[in-house]
Amino acid sequence: MSALTTLASGFRFTEGPRWHDGRLWFSDMHDHKVWALGLDGTKELICNVPQEPSGLGWLPDGRLLVVSMKDRRLMRLDPEGLNVSADLSGHTDHLINDMVVDGLGRAYVGNFGFDLHADEKPATTCLVLALPDGTTRVVAEDLLFPNGTVITPDGKTLIVGETFGARLTAFAIADDGSLHDRRVWAQMEGTVPDGICLDAEGAVWVARFADQRFNDNGLNRNPYRKPTLSLPSLDWQKSALDM
Repeated sequence: MSALTTLASGFRFTEGPRWHDGRLWFSDMHDHKVWALGLDGTKELICNVPQEPSGLGWLPDGRLLVVSMKDRRLMRLDPEGLNVSADLSGHTDHLINDMVVDGLGRAYVGNFGFDLHADEKPATTCLVLALPDGTTRVVAEDLLFPNGTVITPDGKTLIVGETFGARLTAFAIADDGSLHDRRVWAQMEGTVPDGICLDAEGAVWVARFADQRFNDNGLNRNPYRKPTLSLPSLDWQKSALDM
């Protein structure tokens, strides 16, 4: 494996990385900023999100969607600035966090489900679907801290990391965006899955303070194991595994 290289520093708490249009986009949650970073280390401030940004995604027309955690809104970056794309506050009283956006611009957004910072006991919660027209609805329930989420390239399967459920959970995606046929993709006892991403072989990489990789029968096959690697979230450049 190649040596790790620092491309940029000085951030407070980076989250929600997505590889898009030749750059790594991510949220600096506690500094209320969204950045785009080139492989040459050049960074661009994309926008400020006062209520703390998290998950990122894009509409089919290229406009950015960004989760605004504290006010539980999905924001859209229009030419004139940030506007509300959808209000999720009717579905949860707790912080919303990571998400994935499909090719039709439909956003699947997770939430904490309890007050983590007040040391409340973890409680199950829902996954919310936000459509481009602002309509929202619950598409999955009984999830323990739905966090990093991916959709397979064929658009047929959604996989979500349940941080306090110690598992990856998969759903089939219906034509209207609904989720069904729930199953466990991988059980990971003793760990706390956070950010996830898919690789070229269709396996899921899991950031959990020591990287792991799982295919759909739960087998851990990580050819790049570095037990000391600590990652709260991750995403691949499209060519990252062509080494």
